[in-house]
Amino acid sequence: MSHAAQAYARTSQTTATPREIEAQALLKAARQLQEVQANWNGADNKMYKALQFNRRLWSIFMTEAEANENPNTREVRQNIANIGMFVLTRTIEIQLDPAPEKLKSLIDINCNIAAGLAGRA
Repeated sequence: MSHAAQAYARTSQTTATPREIEAQALLKAARQLQEVQANWNGADNKMYKALQFNRRLWSIFMTEAEANENPNTREVRQNIANIGMFVLTRTIEIQLDPAPEKLKSLIDINCNIAAGLAGRA
């Protein structure tokens, strides 16, 4: 099991709702990316680990969106898939040409979706 999936599974063992767990996971990924951005050292191990965690998290979301038993509407599921594809594409762009300002879009996406899941949007 991947680190992201393990973290997600550990978090899900709490009494939080699935939406709260997803919001917490997104905020954890955003914090990791923010730390890399704030303490920019170029394409270092911390950057790659933060990008990997975020990519794995979004891969989980995309896989769940495709599941037949997913209760969300087709439109919501498609939106999750579209955002996930953007995240994956942006991650590759950052890995190929690292720059701290490129992390902003990933951080913003995670924070905004986490706020929506937590009912703060």
